[in-house]
Amino acid sequence: MQKKVFVLPSMQPIEAGQVSQSNLPAQLTPLIGRAQEVEVACALLQRSDVRLLTLTGPGGVGKTRLGLQVVTDLLDVFADGVFFVPLVSLNNPDLVIPTIAQTLGLGEAGDRPLTEHLKAYLQDKHLLLLLDNFEQVVVAAPLLTELLESCPGLKALVTSREVLRVRGEHEFPVLPLALPDLSHLPGIEALSQYAAVALFLQRALAIKPDFQMTNTNARAIAEICARLDGLPLAIELAAARVKLLPPQKLLARLESRLQLLTRGARDMPERQQTLRNTIKWSYDLLDAEEQQLFRRLSVFVSGCTLEAAESVCNVADGLPLNVLDGVTSLIDKSLLQQVEHPGDELRLIMLGTIREYGLECLAASGEEETTRSAHAEYYLALAEEAAPQIRGAQQAVWLERLEREHDNLRAALRWSVEHTGAGGAEMALRLGAALWWFWTVRGHITEGRQWLEQALSTSNGVSAPVRAKALISAGVLARYQSDYNRAATLCAESLALFRELGDKRGIAASINELAYVAIVRGEYAEAHAMYKESLALLRELGDKWDIADTLFFSANVTSFFQGDHTAALAMMEEGLVIFKELGDQRGIAYSLSVLGHLSLSQGSYGAARPLHEESLTVFKTLGDRLGIARSLFLLAKAASMQGDYSVARSMFEESLTILRELDDKWFIAGCLEELARVGAAQGQPEWAARLWGAAETLREAIGALIPPVEEADYERWVATARSQLGEEAFAAAWREGRIMSPEQALASQENVVAPSPDTQSEPGKAVPQPTYPAGLTAREVDVLRLVATGLTDAQVAEKLVLSPRTVSTHLSSIYNKLGVTSRSAATSFAFQNHLV
Repeated sequence: MQKKVFVLPSMQPIEAGQVSQSNLPAQLTPLIGRAQEVEVACALLQRSDVRLLTLTGPGGVGKTRLGLQVVTDLLDVFADGVFFVPLVSLNNPDLVIPTIAQTLGLGEAGDRPLTEHLKAYLQDKHLLLLLDNFEQVVVAAPLLTELLESCPGLKALVTSREVLRVRGEHEFPVLPLALPDLSHLPGIEALSQYAAVALFLQRALAIKPDFQMTNTNARAIAEICARLDGLPLAIELAAARVKLLPPQKLLARLESRLQLLTRGARDMPERQQTLRNTIKWSYDLLDAEEQQLFRRLSVFVSGCTLEAAESVCNVADGLPLNVLDGVTSLIDKSLLQQVEHPGDELRLIMLGTIREYGLECLAASGEEETTRSAHAEYYLALAEEAAPQIRGAQQAVWLERLEREHDNLRAALRWSVEHTGAGGAEMALRLGAALWWFWTVRGHITEGRQWLEQALSTSNGVSAPVRAKALISAGVLARYQSDYNRAATLCAESLALFRELGDKRGIAASINELAYVAIVRGEYAEAHAMYKESLALLRELGDKWDIADTLFFSANVTSFFQGDHTAALAMMEEGLVIFKELGDQRGIAYSLSVLGHLSLSQGSYGAARPLHEESLTVFKTLGDRLGIARSLFLLAKAASMQGDYSVARSMFEESLTILRELDDKWFIAGCLEELARVGAAQGQPEWAARLWGAAETLREAIGALIPPVEEADYERWVATARSQLGEEAFAAAWREGRIMSPEQALASQENVVAPSPDTQSEPGKAVPQPTYPAGLTAREVDVLRLVATGLTDAQVAEKLVLSPRTVSTHLSSIYNKLGVTSRSAATSFAFQNHLV
């Protein structure tokens, strides 16, 4: 009988009857960053209940290289051998069994089917197969299961971009290489330990032997690895370009990753010669409906929820497949990933390199316009749903949701702004008006303001209500950045529109913003009258939240600019009751902060501190960066007024770090002035003069005056520093400060050791100091008591609502005062002096 003929891929088969324990190819480069994965996979394959292990992941993630390392490490475990079966060139599932047989050196056995011949050969063998690139012949998976069932000593390790979905399969997702946190980049030595960076350096050195990571290019290298999602293939292709492009220039060109990452090694399969080919390979394996879903999903930036996918992807003509089923298939095929968020639904993520290919396909399909329009409409609806929620009891949940969707919201804004017709312009203005509160709370003030200003500049033809809301939103953001002239212009225009529309709520909101500008300019009576007018309108409407908000601002002007603490206290207490009723944690926190400031102004330091600490806790929970900065400022002020200058300085500096990021110039000026007071108290009058000079220039630039209730105290401290330094030197230092930026003024302090508490200055009056041994302050005693109970610095910080850095500052001061150098010695002092 004629023998069957099989068309097999070109390879060198092992001759029949040849004894061989392995045909594994030797690896020419070390495997980087996969030690844990190798260990876990080896352990799994040695378990009796694991017969089929599938390494899954997107193209270029390194499944084949990992698989080869795993089976190499198991050579001594499988008595009858470990064999590599490459399936990359197959496109016919019927050839899988013949390919395995050929790899093992089996010929035909007459009329006996090859499958049965293979089963008989493997029946008593203890053998491991590495089946590489199974995704394009995945329908042959049941044949593999059949083989495993018939051969109890056989095990299979499979690499595939798609799970096999057969009985007995254990899936092992292969993730991209570890990446550094770009927001907290470590030093060069630690950075080089991250797997993605280590791989880049290894491949770069192979191309350019004198290549080095330096302080100059380290960030660029880290950003390259992050931009490429930690995919080994992409990183290797990028590193190959360092012969001509230094990392900084290479990074700039990665805006078009698929264009740049070409020219892979000649001995690599064609599908891995370029990054585009690698992704195209996976795309071509999808059916037409899955390809359509994949294209549309690429419109999302930084992922999306299933709800968003179902809404956006079913736009226009809809999809011929169920989105849930389609998403499941794309996850199985490693083109999508799913990430869980505590208390929230799953989030669907597409790697940036894969998404770029999807966007190319979307543009070529003619579906881009309708898909992007649907995307923008969805996120506009989300933003407008969130706007009232982030002022109520669920604000923390909604703030987090908006933060997760921020990249999608940006994309929706960009699309709307670029579509300059009335429809796109109106959508952009509505988005900005819905998001300004979120931008403020989460510290995206500069970005939000830019979006709104850009949208307003191209918004001819939009409806008056939409424009009016956008104007006041932009005005608020300008006010938060101390651009009071622009804020006044925007809010005056919004007020005029709201008056034309008869919108009382809008009128009141615009008046409130104009009142704030009046405060800054020293027009306190006018501001007070405006808040009174606004409050009357809001009480007429019964708008509780806006009433509470207006009471908050009115109390500020009444107390800190007019000195009427009694009236201010009544306003704050009324507003606080409303905020608590509404569940507005941010409103509660700001109210507590002002109540603490009122206590501070009246000399009640003990009552002020817990109020500020409670507000700081809430702000941290909400991620409210501006609130955190202002609470730190007020806590520092309380510490300063108690003579606890080292702690005050630390807190002021923490606050300034955030304030400079947010560009809140008014509070920056106030912080510089308070730090100057600390400098004068600690014997650094020259530094204090420079800080005051820098603050004066900043106040002049924004047109903001020092509040009247603070002027006397300010003048006393200035006089003290002047007397310490001498008139001529003081004036020179002040002039130097006036031409310095805040950063330069902060960095200009002299190297002066802070004097002990009994030599620190206090002009005009004696600050009541708590009586504790060794000159300890009340706060230092709080820290010492907790340290004595065995708490770590981090635990002390959590208990006292401080930063670890502030706790460390306290401890240094405590050790100096006690003349000790260890926690145990400080603890002994605490017990001996009955502080615990």
